[in-house]
Amino acid sequence: IGTAFVLGAGLGTRLRPLTDDRPKPLVPIFHKPLITFAFDHLRAFGVKHFVVNTHHRPEAYERLLGARKGLAEYVGCSVRLRHEPILLDTAGGIGNVRDWLGDAPFLVHNGDVVADLPLDRLMAEHAEQANAATLVLRRSGGPLQVQFDEDRRALTDIRGMIGGRSEPAFLFSGVYALSPAVFRYIPKEGPLSIVPVFLKMLQAGERVGGIILDEGIWFDLGTRESYLQAHRFFSPASTHPIQLSYELDRPWPVAVHPEAEIGEEVVLEGATALGARATVGHGAHLTDSVVWEDAKIASRSRLEACIVRDGRSAAGEWSAADL
Repeated sequence: IGTAFVLGAGLGTRLRPLTDDRPKPLVPIFHKPLITFAFDHLRAFGVKHFVVNTHHRPEAYERLLGARKGLAEYVGCSVRLRHEPILLDTAGGIGNVRDWLGDAPFLVHNGDVVADLPLDRLMAEHAEQANAATLVLRRSGGPLQVQFDEDRRALTDIRGMIGGRSEPAFLFSGVYALSPAVFRYIPKEGPLSIVPVFLKMLQAGERVGGIILDEGIWFDLGTRESYLQAHRFFSPASTHPIQLSYELDRPWPVAVHPEAEIGEEVVLEGATALGARATVGHGAHLTDSVVWEDAKIASRSRLEACIVRDGRSAAGEWSAADL
């Protein structure tokens, strides 16, 4: 499988106001945009071609990737961007790029998921079982909504919506493989979620399989709490920092970007990150806080568990605030 569709069009409503100016998949973890973790994860298993849908702030993708006319490159891999003036949801987005996905199986990866999963096992399962779809499942880490028969290695229902067998429920990771048969269940136009597509496939007798991959790292960056948790998890200041196993496009994590400026007697504690061209005035004290590009922290400010967005300024004492 050499092509992947990476979801980039979500609104990220649960992360607002962080996503007011950035699409959710471009929110950074230690200066690295979320979507590039998906790219790195996929290319570690041989994916060379990425298709990305955009909606909110599409120009941000153009800047990040240096795209021209929707075409770009990421570490030797091709990237195609297709804008959705009307948000099409997951299945609608897949259907909207069917002309770029070809006639071979392809992978789908949520653009806001940071994962370190053995995708070679997903690819092998999809091919060996001749599945129309194969979902990566986990036993914990989020809502357990997918009914899965481990003996048959097949889904029976999702959220009990079609009255399938009452199997143990699993987390849907947002990573999966699809065969071109899926396009028979996706209209050529209009918004559509992927869940009803899977259910229609099940009802039509298509084989919708799954593989349980509990090993590795999996983060769904849906809320500010999970966003800060990811910084604590990956922080170079941690006693036992945890690295992703796949090769990244640059040294990572780095707490302070080389282009950041720090005044005298500044204290940075815990999982604090300073982005490119961020400035921190003398005597400031930051704990477990994330400062994005071009942000300014005034002298003698005290921030704890705060997020300061691109170009914003913060002064005084703040706790658990998005600035």
